[in-house]
Amino acid sequence: MRIGYFTDSYLPYTSGVVRSIDIFVRELKKRGHEIYIFGPDYPLAHCPREEHVFRFASIPAPTMPNFSIPIPLSVQLKATIERINLEIIHVHSPFLLGRLGAVAARQHGLPLLFTFHTFYEQYAHYLPLARRAIRALAQSVGRDFCNRCDLVVAPSHHVESYLAEIGVDTKVAVIPTGVDLEEFEGADGKWLRSRYRIGSDSRILLFVGRLGKEKNISFLLRAFEQALGFFPRLKLVIAGGGPQKEQLCRLCVDLGIGDSVIFTGLLPRRQLVHCYAGADLFVFPSVTETQGLVISEAKAAGLPVVTIRASGAAEMVVHGEDGLLAEHSPEKFSAAVIKLLRDRSLYEKMSHCARRNAEAFSAASSAEKMLRCYGGLLASKPLSPIPHLPV
Repeated sequence: MRIGYFTDSYLPYTSGVVRSIDIFVRELKKRGHEIYIFGPDYPLAHCPREEHVFRFASIPAPTMPNFSIPIPLSVQLKATIERINLEIIHVHSPFLLGRLGAVAARQHGLPLLFTFHTFYEQYAHYLPLARRAIRALAQSVGRDFCNRCDLVVAPSHHVESYLAEIGVDTKVAVIPTGVDLEEFEGADGKWLRSRYRIGSDSRILLFVGRLGKEKNISFLLRAFEQALGFFPRLKLVIAGGGPQKEQLCRLCVDLGIGDSVIFTGLLPRRQLVHCYAGADLFVFPSVTETQGLVISEAKAAGLPVVTIRASGAAEMVVHGEDGLLAEHSPEKFSAAVIKLLRDRSLYEKMSHCARRNAEAFSAASSAEKMLRCYGGLLASKPLSPIPHLPV
């Protein structure tokens, strides 16, 4: 099959969406399929020419210099789609290039899929005014876009339920992004302690993700403060970058935990895998996730997980088996962390189960599910025309 992926973010930018796309692309290529990426250029980064990757002119985002906003215009797009003979268009955003991909699907009579990666209304806090109106608008745009597609892919049942609640009547397939299990084989479990000079008598909590308000990291720091009262040598490693870093560093100072929290910044992928391998426990406080891929990655490294009983992230944890689901309070969250750190037998049992359960979310199995969706859409041709989608 020849599949076009239209996305508003792509490598070298790092995010959960980009990671998901990269995983599916690699798995589908292994199976002999041709995947073409239509994504943004990054003027402030070096983007080498890559086969099957088409870059759109972009401008750096004012508040996020490493992120670029693509300009969804191209006089060559129609000819390019015809030349490479695309069979399916799969979009990963309801905006900009995702919307351009939807228009192209209608013009060429191709099946259109959309993966609903993000609860966009949860990001309204980045706008200074009219946040309630922006949330309503984002929900409306998401619903209308989904209803113009032939199939919507939800990364979790939580997203599937959300789409039904907001009025999406297009068929929805639940396909979580899988984990490349081979990536965690041979990871260096000593790298994290060596790199950041963490003593062997310290236990390590790990968070991986963007340092943004929606990730609820300030909550995590307050819960960590309480856990420190029981384990004074405990360390919290926060791997990732984002707009809240300075604010979070100041909060660490205010809470008196600055010496126990390590901000790594953005790390190359292999070093991030070493972080998973070297930690003792994965902690994830976000309540806005559609899936929480990092939870599956942590489990693949054998880390028990403590997360909040909310959003798609909770589906990645089997409570009492490979992790604990806590209520949304620093006291309850820290209590779950303390329980696992105190009970070595329980910890070892959950570590074993985490590795075993991660196999259910392998990249290979997710790719096979996606291929069945593609095949089903192609088998259903001829398709009825997609309703008009304004640019």
